[in-house]
Amino acid sequence: IPEFVGRLPIIAVLDELEESDLVRILKEPKNSLTKQYHKLFHMENADIEFQDEALNIIAQKALAKKAGARGLRSILENLLLETMYQLPSQKNISKIIIDTEVVNGKKAPILVYNEELKKA
Repeated sequence: IPEFVGRLPIIAVLDELEESDLVRILKEPKNSLTKQYHKLFHMENADIEFQDEALNIIAQKALAKKAGARGLRSILENLLLETMYQLPSQKNISKIIIDTEVVNGKKAPILVYNEELKKA
């Protein structure tokens, strides 16, 4: 790709992202990944809660992959894929909680059930 690089008049040096940068990317932008998942789960009448320490571990995993911010999406997709498929068939789930044990693969996401919906 030297032909392409030769056409760019400016060279920019980028610093490697740190864990705190990746956590900010997960939480702060208007269309952050966590906000996208909030909206996605809200469409199924459920809320999702990411505990702060869980977000730190997600950021650490992305750093370990050396994929930067791009690695965040694949980590979240792997964590939530099964839950996203279960949710439409289980209308009584009101909340999904992602904690450190979920991120570390020790257990599935925590599902909080709405008892009123369970009886219906």
